[in-house]
Amino acid sequence: MKCPFCGKEDTRVIDSRPADDGLSIRRRRQCDNCDKRFTTYEKIETIPTIVIKKGNIREQYKREKIEKGILASCHKRPVSIDTINQMIDEIETEIFASESREIPSTLIGEKIMEKLRHIDQVAYVRFASVYREFKDVDTFMLELQKIIKHE
Repeated sequence: MKCPFCGKEDTRVIDSRPADDGLSIRRRRQCDNCDKRFTTYEKIETIPTIVIKKGNIREQYKREKIEKGILASCHKRPVSIDTINQMIDEIETEIFASESREIPSTLIGEKIMEKLRHIDQVAYVRFASVYREFKDVDTFMLELQKIIKHE
């Protein structure tokens, strides 16, 4: 494992334990070169899941894309990185629990919005405005009214 601080490949595992999700192993590592410590997670390798995007374009599922969208919508909001990671883990668990190896991007977007709605309504509206491609203020107001009705 390459050290994220100095780039050397001489690292060793100093502690291993199951991660909170129970689906991965958390490993504390130490670099033999710079003595810095860092954490890695080991997960079971699965058959790649394919995401079906608009226009029937297919691409391999990437956790980073979900993370990027959620981080952007939670920017300057009181949502911790631990909450974001837990949300992504829950979404992934739901995606991978299905027997299907192909999943529509719309389903992923809906799962993200459902999680965000319960965590931070501003982040939810930010995500929805990009995901649903609000064309005007009226569409934006309709989404806000939905939130107000659910309170």
